[in-house]
Amino acid sequence: MVKLRKLIRVILVLTGTIFLWQTIIWVSGVPDYILPGPADVLEAFETHYDTLAKNSIITFAEIVAGLTIGTMLGAISALIMILWKPTETWLMPVLVISQAIPVFALAPILVLWLGYGVASKVAMAVLIIFFPVTAAFHDGLKRTEKGWLDLAKVMGASSRQTLMMIRLPAALPAFGSGLRVAAAVAPIGAIVGEWVGSSAGLGYLMLHANARLQIEVMFAALFILALFSCILYFSIDAALRHYIRW
Repeated sequence: MVKLRKLIRVILVLTGTIFLWQTIIWVSGVPDYILPGPADVLEAFETHYDTLAKNSIITFAEIVAGLTIGTMLGAISALIMILWKPTETWLMPVLVISQAIPVFALAPILVLWLGYGVASKVAMAVLIIFFPVTAAFHDGLKRTEKGWLDLAKVMGASSRQTLMMIRLPAALPAFGSGLRVAAAVAPIGAIVGEWVGSSAGLGYLMLHANARLQIEVMFAALFILALFSCILYFSIDAALRHYIRW
């Protein structure tokens, strides 16, 4: 019953969005080359199916690779800052500075260093994902209930046992929050990298479609990107709800 309600909710949201989209076009009279209608975008899916599918696979692979590597590096960095306090003094400012620099400024440098292939796009995704995961997990590890730590100390638990049995489980909800944010923003890094320099991917396709005034193809690619974000977010959210019940 709950799953049926969720499905009905999704259908209603999609239907309402499409209706609002078409209503804006009818009321404003905006031309197709600025805002194509839902029917035009659907036709673009049918006409350019092979191109969209091929580039979607490349972009999705970049996003998943960036999300995986960024999450692993973020978790390791948070643990290092907790286990060796001096590293927090040096590493945290670097993390903040890396987020203060706009991704569009870093993208050309990464493309120059790593080339036009997949590596530069994955690196961009890693940079965007790394900070929310690190910050959330580090904050969760630092905010472990003091009473639990005192109890573990009284019972003679070692630092390793305290970390594995108390601090890590207590920090998992915070880690999950950071991972949810990372999943939602993961496509941004890959797309920015593809816009700056690439030979394939949805960002590359959108750039060339814009140059050819194929606006309906741009919207089709944009829809696929939104779908990727939703799939990643809700898949990770479901997994976290299943495995982290506290």
